[in-house]
Amino acid sequence: MRHLFLVTLCVTGAFALSGCTGSSEEEVERAVQDVMASDESNLNEIMMTVADPDEAVAYFKRASAESPDRIDYKRGLGRSLVRAKHNSEAVIVWSNVVQHPEATTDDSIELADALIRASKWDEAEKVLDGIPPTVETFKRYRLEAMVADSNKEWKNADSFYETAVGLTTKPSGVLNNWGYSKLSRGNFKEAERLFIEAIGYDRNLFTAKNNLVLARGAQRNYQMPVIDMSQIERAQLLYTMALSAIKQGDTAIGKGLLEDAIDTHPQHFEDAVRSLRALNG
Repeated sequence: MRHLFLVTLCVTGAFALSGCTGSSEEEVERAVQDVMASDESNLNEIMMTVADPDEAVAYFKRASAESPDRIDYKRGLGRSLVRAKHNSEAVIVWSNVVQHPEATTDDSIELADALIRASKWDEAEKVLDGIPPTVETFKRYRLEAMVADSNKEWKNADSFYETAVGLTTKPSGVLNNWGYSKLSRGNFKEAERLFIEAIGYDRNLFTAKNNLVLARGAQRNYQMPVIDMSQIERAQLLYTMALSAIKQGDTAIGKGLLEDAIDTHPQHFEDAVRSLRALNG
């Protein structure tokens, strides 16, 4: 209804303009088509970003079937499939997109991203290797860092992560990935620093908070970090810290942390209760 209203309003305005200026019918039609194209572009953007992922997939599948030559619909479908976590299907769609005559290097980067999400690391590396080195974008370097990580090429990974951080104003996610890379290498102090930096950019990034607790626990530092957290988050982080302590043989400390987690959580904390029972049993 809204779509029809906009078009009707525009048609009315276009005819009014025609009456005043003597414009031809072709100019009126062109004005209507321009507004319809703009409205469609806005709808596509909404579908790709904030709409329910499965609804977006259905929308772009239908649009692609009706207009199979339009690359924008194929791109929308590829992005929506990634959002819906249908990674294998997303790989197929992006593989088709990069074969399109209007495909760009950004499409190849999206294909590499879908391949990584589908755990096809070798194929993703080949796609990235085929992109000219002059293409220097945040997403390209973030993916290069992840591939280098998977190959345990630590020096290259650090270089790519550092470059990616410098190419975005919202580096929290890539800082968290970099921190996890350091954590997996046993460089706990550096990992802790990167997780704190990630949280500084996005205080709602719970993954970085949880990873920070893991990094501290790996150093047998069982003090909760001084960061912004809700009551539920605090209970969950206490639980993570408890498991870390138990894993390292500090059972008494782990038991105390489990009890704190249960007392802190505003509702029944089943996972922590079950772990405490198992520890006592």
